[in-house]
Amino acid sequence: MFLWHYLLTLLLLIAVRICQAERCEEFTDLDFSHAFIGTNLKIRLLLYTRENVTCGTLVSHTDLSSHPQFNLSRTTTFIIHGYRPTGSPPVWFKNFTELLLAKEDMNVIVVDWNYGAANVNYFKAVENTHLAANNLTAFIQIMEEHGASLSSIYLIGVSLGAHISGFIGANLNGSIGRITALDPAGPQFTGNPPEGRLDPTDAQFVDVLHTDIDALGFREPLGHIDFYANGGTDQPGCPKTIFSGSSYFKCDHQRSVKLFLNSLDRTCTSRAFPCSSYKDFLDGKCLNCERFGAAGCPVFGYDVTQWRDVLLSLGQTKTYFSTNKVCPYCMTSYRLEVMIWNQDSRWGYITAKLHGNGKEAVATIDHRATQFKKFTETKLFAQFDKDLQSVQKMSLKFSNGNVLKPKYKLRVLRIRLTHLERKRGLSVDMMFFSR
Repeated sequence: MFLWHYLLTLLLLIAVRICQAERCEEFTDLDFSHAFIGTNLKIRLLLYTRENVTCGTLVSHTDLSSHPQFNLSRTTTFIIHGYRPTGSPPVWFKNFTELLLAKEDMNVIVVDWNYGAANVNYFKAVENTHLAANNLTAFIQIMEEHGASLSSIYLIGVSLGAHISGFIGANLNGSIGRITALDPAGPQFTGNPPEGRLDPTDAQFVDVLHTDIDALGFREPLGHIDFYANGGTDQPGCPKTIFSGSSYFKCDHQRSVKLFLNSLDRTCTSRAFPCSSYKDFLDGKCLNCERFGAAGCPVFGYDVTQWRDVLLSLGQTKTYFSTNKVCPYCMTSYRLEVMIWNQDSRWGYITAKLHGNGKEAVATIDHRATQFKKFTETKLFAQFDKDLQSVQKMSLKFSNGNVLKPKYKLRVLRIRLTHLERKRGLSVDMMFFSR
């Protein structure tokens, strides 16, 4: 009987230890009542590796030896969220960790500072960014004491998290490897000196995406390379009126995360072009990529480090790219050259369609009216919603944009279409396209 009790006790102890080992820690789930009352800062670090892709392990801030799966010889990527006015967990972080781990064998640490970010008082959340940065700085210093290289530290910050990343980097004298900032917060940071916000000296390499510069995001460049998706303002597919509810306020801001996730799963790539303004970009004045060598203009997202050396030599680079309304967000860029034989000049807008293998790609060039003159080649920048590997037919639609004006036809003498990445040209001579 004594032996039976001993075995039973032993089995129960083993079962408890197995359950403890397999326990998955979840991101803190608060509600609006917490945000309304206000929350004090508390930071939890959830570790994910290829050994536990979907099961977070709560990491001790001081005892790293208790986490044998935390291999400090690997890259360690911290994902730092932003302001959480409702207290709910970010819906994207699990997808984020899974895609990062599929990309590289690394440590992914989700920084859960929901206690501190969940507060209707935005100014309090901003105040907590400095405290959060100091806490995380101390943790990274402990990692360094245990053998981690600061060059192997990668911080991905969203909104307020972008500036937390900057403060951490500044605390460590810019020695960490990389910071990716996804639509850094603008309110309470715009106009701050470099020590009061993210700046290029905060890491060895800083790349920044802007998607909401006219509201919640930061307008000016902050990194070695700054990407402005769709000019950095209104994102395609996002609500245009306040009647859409909360999505009207946050859709543009949150698009930054979706675009970065799109870059991780590599369904397509977004080539970004250096330019001084979005208008010049749309006008096709910024398509020269020679300064970047054989690799061409940088691709937005995780893999932009391929251009790191040349970008560091250039100082700060401001780039633009366009996206679709839904995933996959990437568009395909062509140079479209049109020559007409109309006697009189024509002003209007072009919609181009490519056809091939039963598929269709569309590019609408309507940001401004274009002038077409007889026997004069008009160069346009056409961004198609798909990348057709084989183009069998092309059609154009010309419109003057005003139903009250006479209906004109554009008599096309020649069209030349050149893929800006594959450098393959398609020319069509002596074709006629009506309005």
